[in-house]
Amino acid sequence: MAEELKAKVLLVDDEEDFLKTLAERLETRGLKVTTASNGESALAFVEGQEYDLIVLDLAMPGLDGLETLKRIKARQPDAEIIMLSGQGSIKTSIEAMKLGACDFLQKPVDITALLEKISEAKEKRMLMLESKSIKEIEKILHSKGW
Repeated sequence: MAEELKAKVLLVDDEEDFLKTLAERLETRGLKVTTASNGESALAFVEGQEYDLIVLDLAMPGLDGLETLKRIKARQPDAEIIMLSGQGSIKTSIEAMKLGACDFLQKPVDITALLEKISEAKEKRMLMLESKSIKEIEKILHSKGW
C-alpha cells in the first residue's frame, strides 16, 4: 500500500526534530510533504494550495492546534485534518472532532497507522471532489436546457 500512496501532506509541529523525521519517513514512502513549524506558517501554506491531508500538532506556541484547525476549516471547509498530541485528553480530542478534525492520534505516532489515515483521507477527498464535479456538470447541463 505505502509504495502506491501518492498524496500531498502538510505536517505542522513545533518540534523540529519530530517534524523533520516524520517528513523524511513519509517522503521515503512516496508522499509529497510540506512542513510548517507553527500555526501561522500552516495558514500561509493552506492559503496557497490544498493538501490531501493536514497533520496538525495540538500543543504549539502562538496559534495552538485547535485555533489553527478552526482557521484552516474557515478557509477550506473540506480539508482533511488529523490532530497529533503527546498529552491529549478525551475532552481535547472531542473538541478537535467538533471543530472538524477527522481523527486524533497520540505521539509518538505509529507510521503504519498514519499511512492508513492518509490513504483514507485521500480517498475521501477524491470522492468529495468527484461528487462536486458531477454536481457542477449537472448544473451546467440544466442551465443550458439540454
